[in-house]
Amino acid sequence: MTAEDMLTSDPIRWKASWRLKKYWGDDVGPGAVPFDVIEREGNLLMHGGASAIWQAVIGNGTTTAGQQLTFFNAANTHLGVGDSTTAAVATQTDLQAATNKLRKPMDATFPQHTDGTTSANATITFRATFGTADANYAWQEWGIFNAVTGGRMLNRKVESLGTKTSAASWVLMITLSLA
Repeated sequence: MTAEDMLTSDPIRWKASWRLKKYWGDDVGPGAVPFDVIEREGNLLMHGGASAIWQAVIGNGTTTAGQQLTFFNAANTHLGVGDSTTAAVATQTDLQAATNKLRKPMDATFPQHTDGTTSANATITFRATFGTADANYAWQEWGIFNAVTGGRMLNRKVESLGTKTSAASWVLMITLSLA
C-alpha cells in the first residue's frame, strides 16, 4: 500500500455494544426496574454473517424465512443464547451448545435502524426478551441469526452472563455499528 493509498483509505471498524437487563418475573414493561444490568462491548463477526451483509448490498437477499440470505429484518431476526464456552471462531454457523440453546424473535419495533447520511445512521439495534419459561440455564454465549433455525449467524460472543432461572425474565439488546 502506498502512502497515498493510506491517506485515501477509509478504515471501518465493526463495533458491538450490548446490554442484558435481568428482571424478576415477567414484568419487563415500562416502569419495571431490573435487578441487574450488564453492559459490555465486543463480539466476533462471522464470515457467513459478513457474506449475508454483502449479498444484501448487491440485492441478493430474500424475505423467505430460513434461507442463508434471508434479510435480518423484524420477521426473521432472532437472538440466540446457549451454554457453551467454546471459543468464538469466525467460521461457526450456530451457537455451540449441544442442547441448551434457544433463539427468540425480535421484540416489537426491533431491529431498529434510522436511515440517513450521518455517523448516527451507521448503527442497528436488536432486542429480544427471554421470559420466565425461556432459556433457564447458564448463559455463556449469544448470537444474532436471520432464522429461528438454520439460516446465517451474523455474530457470536462468548462470555458468562449468569444462570437464568424461571424466576426471571432477561432482555438482551445488541447494537452493532460501523465506525
